[in-house]
Amino acid sequence: MTPFVPIAEFLLTLRQMGIMDRQILAAMESVPRALFLDGEGRHGPLFAERPQPIACGQTNTPPILIAVMLRALALTGRERILDVGTGSGYLAAVLSMMSRHVYTIERFRTLAEAARARFAAIRSDSITAVHGDGMHGWSERAPFDRIVTMASAPEPPRYLIDQLAPNGVMIMPIGPADGTQMLTRFQRVERNFQRSDICEVRFVPLIQGKAIRL
Repeated sequence: MTPFVPIAEFLLTLRQMGIMDRQILAAMESVPRALFLDGEGRHGPLFAERPQPIACGQTNTPPILIAVMLRALALTGRERILDVGTGSGYLAAVLSMMSRHVYTIERFRTLAEAARARFAAIRSDSITAVHGDGMHGWSERAPFDRIVTMASAPEPPRYLIDQLAPNGVMIMPIGPADGTQMLTRFQRVERNFQRSDICEVRFVPLIQGKAIRL
């Protein structure tokens, strides 16, 4: 099987789901998925529908769910984005293909450093990564046109809400830490927020602070 078959099959699956946006398809095709997988994951299904393990006991968000999220973000290419929870860096890399700049923050130093190396490997100059507390966002770089976090909380943290620009959009799983959550879209409209459900998911909870180790 050639390396091109998995991505071709994945893009076909997205089209069958109704995700036809050429910008989304092109961005996901251009980012080398294998670079953002660890160890044996590079030799398995590159576009598995289940989370795949990465360092520090964490997991990668399935690409099919990333595509769903990208559609909900409705990017134009001009946005400044905050990505909370860098993980392997795959989401930030895809977002960088569809926006002006991505600021990504990761509580595990090991993951942050590995992601920076991957961003350098793809020669991206539109991603800024830092080791820090994602619960508090990145006030020095705020406001953001879009905020994305793939870690859950019972309600969106006030720090993140306050860093969202007018008409900005935030995507986040909302619900209990040990159960099913709802991937939710929040849009700031003047002083109010419009809230809409996307799909049911199960993600790890958003944890305050930096990791003591790793």
